[in-house]
Parts: sequence; structure tokens; C-alpha cells
Amino acid sequence: MISEFNKEEVLSELANDNKIALEKVFNQYYPRLYNFSKSFLKLEEGIDDILQEVFIKIWQNRKSIKNFETFNSYVFTITRNLLLNELRSRLNNQKIRDNILKASLAEEYLPFEELDYLELKSKIEAVIEELPSKQKEIFKLSRIEGLSHKEIAEKLNISTKTVEYHISQSISILKAKLESFGLISVLYLYLFL
Repeated sequence: MISEFNKEEVLSELANDNKIALEKVFNQYYPRLYNFSKSFLKLEEGIDDILQEVFIKIWQNRKSIKNFETFNSYVFTITRNLLLNELRSRLNNQKIRDNILKASLAEEYLPFEELDYLELKSKIEAVIEELPSKQKEIFKLSRIEGLSHKEIAEKLNISTKTVEYHISQSISILKAKLESFGLISVLYLYLFL
């Protein structure tokens, strides 16, 4: 692992357009990001493309990376956002969606595997529409538009704690209403996209 001193040095070199510094960042982070991505996606397919995009973004933003202490969070946030985009894309592909369902469903829920995805999606959307208006708005900004808690707070002129509260309440309501489907694993996938 890059020590705090070396990380500062490497990021300084990176900000000065040193491609060898990017290679050092790649060598440092790639194995951890690969394992993180594999556990997140449940499939290995496409991980290399996502990680390539992570390092392209790091290179593109190299001049604005000032705080070496938060660099780990920065790298993992970029990766998480790209993984979420990939999951959304994959859920629109029936074959990949079936593979994700098989990888994520607990054994006791396998009989529900045949449940029509569009029907389930429709039921989830109906429950979301029943949420109180503020919760629904915040939930959609978070889970559908992919905004961070901070971005939502700024957009709606509320605190991040208020955003967190509304999302937590929304998830509780959705879990309670959809528990009867026996598809908590699918619900988890949907809620945290």
C-alpha cells in the first residue's frame, strides 16, 4: 500500500502530468478495486472495462485531486458509481438480469426466480409511488437519478441528515410492503442501485 507520504508524492506527480504516477496508482489500486467490483457485481464480466474507466477519470481529474488523505474514498466512490451504472445497464438486459438473480437469490427464494421481472418492477414502482411525496422525491433522486446525499441536500436545500432520514424511511416502507414477495435479495439489488 502507498504510505501517506508516498501517496502525497505520487498524487503530486500525477497532478504534474506524470504518467508513471498513474501507473503507480493503477498498480496500487487495481487488485483492491477488482475484488471490490467482483463482489459488487457478482459477475467478473465487464470489470476490466469499468476499472479502465476509473483510471481514465483519475487521469482526467488529476489536476483537481488535492487531498491525499481522502484519495482512497475518491477512488472507491468513482468505482462504486460506475458499478451502479453498470448494474442499471445490466438489469435492462434479460440474460444478464437472470444471471444476477441466480447469483443473488437465497436458495429458499429460487421458486420465485421465474417471477416476471416486469411485473416485479411494476409492483416496486407502485409502492414507490405510494411513498409520501417528500420521501418519494428524495428516493427517486437517490436511487433512480443516482444523486449523492450531498447533491440531493443541495438541490432541495435541506440537510444531508434529512436526506438520509427520508431514504431510510423509504427503504423501511418498501421492505415492509414487498416482503410478501419473498424477494428481499432482489429488493436489495433494486434499492441500492
